[in-house]
Order: sequence, then structure tokens, then C-alpha cells
Amino acid sequence: MAKKRAYRQHLSSSDELVTTYEAVRAGFVALALEKNRRATPFVAQARALKASASNAKNAADLVRIEDIQAALLTAAGVSDKAANHLQPEDKVEAIQGLISNFLEPAGANFVEELVFRFLLTRGDTLGGSMRNIGGALAQRKLTREIISTLKITGRSCHWLHSVNRVWARMPDENTDIELYLRGLWWRKGNKDRTLLFNLTVPLVKNNIDLCVLDCSPDDLSPVIYHSPKSYVALGELKGGIDPAGADEHWKTARTALSRIQQAFGALGSNPHLFFIGAAIEKKMAVEIWNQLEQGSLENAANLTDENQLASISRWLCNL
Repeated sequence: MAKKRAYRQHLSSSDELVTTYEAVRAGFVALALEKNRRATPFVAQARALKASASNAKNAADLVRIEDIQAALLTAAGVSDKAANHLQPEDKVEAIQGLISNFLEPAGANFVEELVFRFLLTRGDTLGGSMRNIGGALAQRKLTREIISTLKITGRSCHWLHSVNRVWARMPDENTDIELYLRGLWWRKGNKDRTLLFNLTVPLVKNNIDLCVLDCSPDDLSPVIYHSPKSYVALGELKGGIDPAGADEHWKTARTALSRIQQAFGALGSNPHLFFIGAAIEKKMAVEIWNQLEQGSLENAANLTDENQLASISRWLCNL
């Protein structure tokens, strides 16, 4: 009896890949909550700025409050990144421009005007960080599912911290660990499996969302990264939930997967290829299904469907 194809464990037709209205709605709510979570530090900074600035008798006095000079520069419209490229005299000029052009004309309301302009710049910063929030949330969701899969099978794993780049054993209490995780390592029988997110694969010369390698973290090296046989699976993860951008996300993923297939195929290697997406419309669902049936894509799942996500996570953990 022929072995059931991996995707057939959770899919029976292209229709099951399509994102439901309820999932889209829940996705937008999740984005709104995340935006509010990320905005919390900026709101706290604005409150602190208001408390300190209230000690000034007038707008001109603000330059005498040493502790708020960085915030004044922000209110002048200078981002943290831009501030690193300015000379001290340029910063003074920007702050003086803020005071003379906007704060002094506000009269007695100069503190409120200052806080509004501070939040305006911080809002731009928040907007920039939100551009790829769908991808970040998708990575966290998949990570949590993989960790859960390993946990219920009794397998221990190690995780890679995204900031200090140190591998450590996964603690029993691992709430919110996915916020800081960039990689996972586990064992399948006597084989090591290392999953890395957002890895630039030399053989493809592109960043790949998910890479499962046949090695332990101690083995990771340029030699491993350049060896086609080291790659067990490669996949694209698209977490954007807006239906309007679904087709564009799939086009990007499809191109990336095609490049992987061509690059590895030319070297006589055939790693498992998969796709996980949050926003999947009818037309692209049909195209994904056709690729699954033809074998150019080995597995796929809708990120918003818990059963599909659990199934593809089991598949990844057992490769």
C-alpha cells in the first residue's frame, strides 16, 4: 500500500487551504492587540516627558532641562537612527526650530504640543516596526506549535536566543520564549535536526524563512551552510492576514521555492519544500494544491487552521 502523502494528513482539497472570514477577522484583531502592546513603551515615555516638561515656565526653558534633550530631538521629527548621524550643533538647531516654529506659537499649551509631536515621531517608528509584524506573529505561532509537538512526544530540545545567539536547553517553564527564539534543535532517533529562521542560504543566495538542517548547533559552519546534503527541508512562511496582499505573498513565496528547487536540483539534491500561509485566497489555494499534487511542493498548510498547523509541525519534527 502506497504511503499517504504528507499534506494528505490534513488536506483533502484546495478548498481546505482557503482562509475563512472568521480567521481573517481574528488575524486583524491579533495585529491590533500587538500594535497596542508595542505602543505601550512609547505612551509611557510620553507621560514621563510631560511630567518633566511641565517644570518649564515656557517653551524656551525646555532647553535647560537636561534629561529631556533626547525627547526634544524626537519631537523635532528626528528619529533615533537619524540622530546617530547628526553633529551636536545640528541637534541644537533641530530643537531650536521645534521650539520657535511649533512650541512657542502654542503659548501656554506648549507642553501638550511637545507631547503630541513626540508621539508623532514615535508613531512613525512604531509603523516601521509593524510592517513585518505578520511575519513575526506567524513565526511565534509556528514556533509554539513545534515546541508543543516536541513536548508531547517527550523529546527535549534546545533553543537559540535571537539577541545573544546562545543555544540553551528548553526550560520546562517556557512561556513567551517564542518572542526571543531564532532556532530550535532536537533529535529524531539518532539524527540531529536544527531549525533556523530567516537564514541566508549560500546555495540560493537568498534569505529563506525556515531551514531544517541535518546537524547539531555545534556543527553549524560555512561548510554546513554550503553543503546541499545538509538541508533536510526549506520552507516559506507568510503571516500577512490581509486578503488584499495574499496573492503578492504567494508570488514571493512561489518564486523563492522555485529558486530553491532549481539551485538544489542543479547540485543533485532534493530537500523537502513546504509553504505555510495565513492569507490564502481561492485562486492561490488551487495553485498550491496543484503543486502539491504534482510533487513540486511537498507540504502546505494554512497558518490559521489549528489542525493543519499541528499536522505540518508533526511532519517537520519527524523528518
